[in-house]
Amino acid sequence: MTENQHFIVHKPHGYLSQFVYEKKRPKKLLGALYDFPIGTMAIGRLDEDSEGLLLLTTDGMMSERVRSKTVEKEYYAQVDGMITNDAIVQLQKGVEIGFKGIRYTTKTCEAKVITELPESIGEGRKIRDERHGPTSWLSLTLTEGKFRQVRKMTAAVGFPTLRLVRIRVGNLHLKNLKAGEVREVEHFF
Repeated sequence: MTENQHFIVHKPHGYLSQFVYEKKRPKKLLGALYDFPIGTMAIGRLDEDSEGLLLLTTDGMMSERVRSKTVEKEYYAQVDGMITNDAIVQLQKGVEIGFKGIRYTTKTCEAKVITELPESIGEGRKIRDERHGPTSWLSLTLTEGKFRQVRKMTAAVGFPTLRLVRIRVGNLHLKNLKAGEVREVEHFF
């Protein structure tokens, strides 16, 4: 029996959190970043437009543990406009979003304005220039992860997300991992 392998990845913008894509239009896949062993799977996903910390494993049980509702996931979101204290409070209390055609109120979460970004998130792609108005950054820490949830949450309070970076899953941080970099680790937690 072979040992399971675990990886942390700084998923760059424009990549899918998968290894196979069977539609006609070509996409950038995780396998282009590293020679992962057969059976490697992403734990949770980041959409094509999102970037940041992604965990991969060959252990299906580990995947279930990390995706549980007890493991925190922290995101930095650059939003359109200068986020208000009122919007932060609304996010903390939970906001109504759509999920699979059903209205859903998100669980309470940690939300705060970020004034200084860590180097680890890098420059990223150019979102737009200043003449289109100001942007601001906030941190959201969730224990759930519905489809495009962070983007839907910030839009629900009037501040659409322009750039989204996951910086932490549990006690694992993006830290000094550069975009596209992969690191094998002994265990996650």
